[in-house]
Amino acid sequence: MSSTKISFTIAANPPKRFDKVIARDIPEDAKLSRSRLAKLIAQGEVSVNEKVVTDLKAKVSEGDQIEVIVPQASDLDIAAQDIPLEIIYEDDDLIVVNKPVGMVVHPAPGAPDGTLVNALMFHCGESLSGIGGEKRPGIVHRIDKDTSGLLVVAKSDEAHQGLAKQFEKHSVERKYTALVYGVPNVMDPRLRGVKGVGFEGSNIIRITTLLGRHKADRQKQAVSFHDGRHAVTRARILESFGEPEQLSLIECWLETGRTHQIRVHMAHAGHGLIGDQTYGGKRKLSHKAISQSGRDQIASFPRQALHATVLGFIHPITKEKIRFEAPLPEDMQNLLSIL
Repeated sequence: MSSTKISFTIAANPPKRFDKVIARDIPEDAKLSRSRLAKLIAQGEVSVNEKVVTDLKAKVSEGDQIEVIVPQASDLDIAAQDIPLEIIYEDDDLIVVNKPVGMVVHPAPGAPDGTLVNALMFHCGESLSGIGGEKRPGIVHRIDKDTSGLLVVAKSDEAHQGLAKQFEKHSVERKYTALVYGVPNVMDPRLRGVKGVGFEGSNIIRITTLLGRHKADRQKQAVSFHDGRHAVTRARILESFGEPEQLSLIECWLETGRTHQIRVHMAHAGHGLIGDQTYGGKRKLSHKAISQSGRDQIASFPRQALHATVLGFIHPITKEKIRFEAPLPEDMQNLLSIL
């Protein structure tokens, strides 16, 4: 396997830790994250004055000569598949796609191929510079198989680390559009009595709970107030349907990004998503409020009516603020037109 040699000199006032000073002084065009450099140090690929150093806490001095050997990114045993993708944006470091309904993000025992990663392996090809030493797309967040919408994937190690930090800090803008049962109105006294539900301003609902695996069904997530991971969802009504009102189109945005977060939180608030077989729960709709064709379409809607509409973040390389929007998919648009 071929490799690349990077040589440079330690500048003045080096940090005390070896990995920190290497990350500081290595040329920018190397595009190696600190975590990647730490692995290279541990693997014996970094030398100081021609002597290999593997201690991350080793001390170096101004003027020391450093040599880093970067092995060529290894190929993964993941098939590259020619699967059509809707590319919203792409450059040398990242790609933003509008994921269709039914596509799994990453290969897993139940979905070994046909995933977004398989498609990206084919589409990106040699433009993948390597994530952690492996030639693969860098997945920093996921959306459910039957949720459509925007997703960003890293193509370089540096971009992967930069995006991951933003998701960890919850600084990424993520907005979803959903169709739910009922009308989550801030003036609803029932809603005001639900634990974990609060209000901001005149029309924003804030749901704050812990989320963890369901005790009886490990494939599901459940709200808790004793153990689990902190989760915050905000929502507001965009439009309501029926006379009297029976359904709502809502906008949700995430402060945190937990598994099934919007689906679980809206169900907890008593406003499950239309089509959600796991959390939504079907409701009997008034024939006076919703037409027969509307009720039929709602009853047969095959997936949770949830779409990742907006994605905004700081580009990890250029440091520019970028923001993308994706229109509702055809199945949700059709349902709205009937309503």
